[in-house]
Amino acid sequence: MREDFNDYLAFLAVAQERSFTRAAARLNISQSTLSHIIRRLEERLGMRLLMRTTRKVAPTDIGEKLMAALEPRLNAIETDISDLLRFRDTPAGTVRLTVSDHMLHEYIWPALAPVLKHYPDIQVELSQQNGFIDIVEGRFDAGVRLGDDVVKDMIAVRIGADWRPAVIGSPDYLARAGKPSHPSELAGHNCINIRHSGAGQLYAWEFEKGDEKLNMKVQGQLIYSSVYPMLTSVEAGYGLAYVPDNLAEPGIKQGKWERVLEDWSPVFKGYHLYYPSRRQMSPALKVIIDALRIPSAG
Repeated sequence: MREDFNDYLAFLAVAQERSFTRAAARLNISQSTLSHIIRRLEERLGMRLLMRTTRKVAPTDIGEKLMAALEPRLNAIETDISDLLRFRDTPAGTVRLTVSDHMLHEYIWPALAPVLKHYPDIQVELSQQNGFIDIVEGRFDAGVRLGDDVVKDMIAVRIGADWRPAVIGSPDYLARAGKPSHPSELAGHNCINIRHSGAGQLYAWEFEKGDEKLNMKVQGQLIYSSVYPMLTSVEAGYGLAYVPDNLAEPGIKQGKWERVLEDWSPVFKGYHLYYPSRRQMSPALKVIIDALRIPSAG
């Protein structure tokens, strides 16, 4: 039989207050309703829990035992609830984010590192995944993706500036294979691919020049799930790679690799943090969003 624990709360109020009048006021119910609840509980248990006189109410021996069993458990529940409510008003608890490796290293960690020192009760779990992830199904608080085109019921907050991709190759490789002048010439090159974890497919290189837009599926010896090993392979002469320009620039200046097809490089909308609009935002998530939001994002 399923118990109605409200009946036990009513009993505990009477036993603690030693008065139906005070207990009814504490529970914000009428004395007659409270008396009915106690009678119903005693009948259901088949035991008298309270001794009643015109001037006094006191628990029976069985009632005392029930009080001793209930009070510590209810106190523990109240303590747990108080701890949970602390997360409602104070930046604390765990925030789970799904991000790409590039976004994590170049944007998110540099922005979060100085802020988290001021919030020791916030725990951030960062899951590195390339590709769009269903954050609700994955039980993430928020995710990061390019652009603000998100599904219905999601809010997108800009956390990164617009950027361009770069096709790069080492001087040694380009001397052997030649420099492509049009994306179609990539068919004759060894290209280093990246596979998105979400879609499971190889990323098609995107190009744009004037009104012409191309998505090129390229072939090569190497496939990675992270952008950073691609740079090492480019430097070693294994072919061309399609990477964010901010990762390409240092190596270009150092002479590790050269950029090709620059006039075909499109502009991508900056990274955005997205999260469910229907979910009440926790103070901890708000701290994370405020830390990552770029000033022009409002």
